[in-house]
Amino acid sequence: WYQRRVRASSGINAEYGEMTPDGEIIDRRFCKTVIRSVASLTYAEAQILIDDKHRVDPLSEGLRGLNELAKKLKQQRIEAGALTLASPEVRFHIDSETHDPIGIETKELKETNSMIEEFMLLANCEVARYIEKAFPQCAVLRRHPSPPLSNFDLLVNAAAVKGVKVSCSSNRELAYSLEHADIPGDPFFNILLRIVSTRCMMQAVYFCSGMLPEEEYFHYGLAVPCYTHFTSPIRRYPDLLVHRLLAASVGYDKTYTELLDRNKVHEWCENLNYRHHQAQLVQRASIALHTQLYFKDKCLDEDAYILFVRRNAIVVLVRRYGLESTIFLKSDKQSSVEFKYEEEKCKLTIGKVTLQMFDRVIVQISVEDCSIQHRKLRMKLVIPVIPGVSVEPIYVTMGKDEHIPRPDTLKP
Repeated sequence: WYQRRVRASSGINAEYGEMTPDGEIIDRRFCKTVIRSVASLTYAEAQILIDDKHRVDPLSEGLRGLNELAKKLKQQRIEAGALTLASPEVRFHIDSETHDPIGIETKELKETNSMIEEFMLLANCEVARYIEKAFPQCAVLRRHPSPPLSNFDLLVNAAAVKGVKVSCSSNRELAYSLEHADIPGDPFFNILLRIVSTRCMMQAVYFCSGMLPEEEYFHYGLAVPCYTHFTSPIRRYPDLLVHRLLAASVGYDKTYTELLDRNKVHEWCENLNYRHHQAQLVQRASIALHTQLYFKDKCLDEDAYILFVRRNAIVVLVRRYGLESTIFLKSDKQSSVEFKYEEEKCKLTIGKVTLQMFDRVIVQISVEDCSIQHRKLRMKLVIPVIPGVSVEPIYVTMGKDEHIPRPDTLKP
């Protein structure tokens, strides 16, 4: 048996299921209940219990069992065509007194993150099917449209330049290609490829089931025919609507006119999509602000990778910090260097130096302090050295300990 804790309070909607050791659901039940929590753990604390093989208490053994089951569920999703994409997440360490950022790093994901994700996805899929069956005209669901094949042109071309073939005819083919896309000696290449794949996707949206035919319910990224947000504490209002529908479907609560009006539910879903987009913009602005505060008195040279190549610029990802920025490559007035952009080959040639997607470069990070109202994080190219374009290095480090070679020893 497994119990999925979906709320840390009494009187909650819950889903119970009986599963085989291979992750096959043989029985399920939805009801209003009270769940007694055995323990409250962070991801890190749960991971320690799983990894410590000397612990044989029921809690630790239970976590290990759930973790093994989650791995099987994930493998089933991948075989069905689910995509495992990547998007750099930034985490700030804040001073407890001044509240200024004193550290910045990419968020580290543990096995326990994946374990919780799998059971959340499972619960979401089960609830989606249940409320859609109970309320076929007004269920609040979430769909991810299949992107047009033209969206993947950049991904396919960039991978081909590195000798990697990517097939995008279906989500299953794309998932298989990403799983086997590797370059010996460059373990970060696969992550870069998944990041670029994310940019090729359409936006997932909330919708009312009564407004679309059933074949359009499909979630491309998860490879499931019906999906919703039942357990999603960061999306407070969408999952409240789902809980209201679920409570009504099990006979615990009554419906009301607006909840059964598909036009009204459609209006709510459109507003949810708008608010979700606004929240994403706020999140990006918050990251930009805290990043500026962290780098305001610093000027650092860091290892980076080229994500995209433009006609007169490159978009780079600084792996250590998970930061992404556009570097405009403008030559000084005294330089006669020529720019040659080849879109299909995803490369930009400046003089004798070629910049290509997924290439490793060195960039200089600082805050442009032209005015207090218009402070911006700026990145400049350091290596490869391009006369009239790149800048002199300050102090170059890669990761935490390893020093990057001198400019004259790093091949472009």
